[in-house]
Amino acid sequence: MNRRFNFQSGNPALKKNPFAGISAGLRGKAMTVEGTVNKTVLSLMILIVSASYTWNLGMQGAPFMGLVLAGFIGGLIVAMITIFKMHLAPMTTPIYAVLEGLALGGISVGVEMRYPGIASQAVFLTFGTLGALLLAYRTGVIRVTEKFKMGVFAATGGIALVYLISFVVGMFGVSIPLIHSNGTFGILFSLVVVVIASLNLVMDFDFIAKGAAHGAPKYMEWFGAFSLLVTLVWLYIEILHLLSKLQSRD
Repeated sequence: MNRRFNFQSGNPALKKNPFAGISAGLRGKAMTVEGTVNKTVLSLMILIVSASYTWNLGMQGAPFMGLVLAGFIGGLIVAMITIFKMHLAPMTTPIYAVLEGLALGGISVGVEMRYPGIASQAVFLTFGTLGALLLAYRTGVIRVTEKFKMGVFAATGGIALVYLISFVVGMFGVSIPLIHSNGTFGILFSLVVVVIASLNLVMDFDFIAKGAAHGAPKYMEWFGAFSLLVTLVWLYIEILHLLSKLQSRD
């Protein structure tokens, strides 16, 4: 998904009370961390298969931009539905994974043709970051306090605003070169965005842990998986963007 839109985050941990209005799963199976992990893995597998489809089309020289556009628009629509109708997550999360896969596969093959090897680097760094932050969270190296939440929320909102302004002025043929350039400021900006996207993963971990502790309904496992998927997609795109800036300087 175009990075300007990824800030419609599924990260519910940024809300002051993410479990407000959600009945505890006392009358049925409750949310568990293990269940959320399983659904996240399944969603990632769906995304990878979908991404492989557009990737192969691109590598074979077949047209694929229509699928990428459908993935962009469809993914945004499904994400908004999921955020406002969390109980639909068991149905919408797999659909979101398919659509985002189509988009990411197309983005990746486009950049890969220009900078060979960059897609695999971005994938490695994305999952490496996920693993490192999960370890840091589980061992208590990173603690999600209220100040931490407010800091991530403010930083994420600020980045969203910058991208929104860039998108609006871009419609009038104006660009913000300092953000998208491969100069020192542009690279530092992308690095900051990657860090903020990574910290959103920690927020997702905390949401899932608290959801399980509060006995949230079983469908929240899918919503937790959706939230992680949204953040990982954002992180991957930003890492891909940063790497492309660095390689364009060579």
